[in-house]
Amino acid sequence: MLHMTCKYDFCFLITASAYGIRLVMKIGTLIIFSGLPGCGKSTLAAKLASAVGATYLRIDTIEQGLRDICQISQIDGKGYELTHRIAQENLRLGNTVIADSVNPWPLTRSGWDSVAEEIGANFFNIEIVCSDKDEHKSRVEARRASIPDLKLPTWQEVLGRDYKPWDEERFQLDTSGKNEMASFDELFSTLKTKGIVG
Repeated sequence: MLHMTCKYDFCFLITASAYGIRLVMKIGTLIIFSGLPGCGKSTLAAKLASAVGATYLRIDTIEQGLRDICQISQIDGKGYELTHRIAQENLRLGNTVIADSVNPWPLTRSGWDSVAEEIGANFFNIEIVCSDKDEHKSRVEARRASIPDLKLPTWQEVLGRDYKPWDEERFQLDTSGKNEMASFDELFSTLKTKGIVG
């Protein structure tokens, strides 16, 4: 569901008194994609970002950048923390922000929610799943890295991920048995119905 965390529609007001002009900047909405590798999460998140002109932030890209550029081997939560800052800055500018990460624990999920709540932005959680294990396995094994030097997880590593069940409110989309376009159409229709996208 869409979380209305701000009492007012507009969060910034700039007055150009010499000309009698009032400029208002509307704060953006945070759309949070979560789910295990190989479920179609990044494909759908990137496609949505392109369709609506949103800022797209992928944890894999940022964490690999920390490894490559900053020579950091133990990433831990640094990728999430850095992405939170970038997301919040873009929300303040009025941009729709799409966050793409596994987001496996209640701690990481509340962290993303807080990015929006701290500045009075709206946010919407989406969990992408693939309920057919055989189909999920074949997707994971057929994947090719779109980020240079990124090591993709094996199927056994995906199965071994510490991914906690959701207690929080979210929209869950099951991509099993559907092609990319069918999954995207269902996603976009849901977001449009809920007023998240135009």
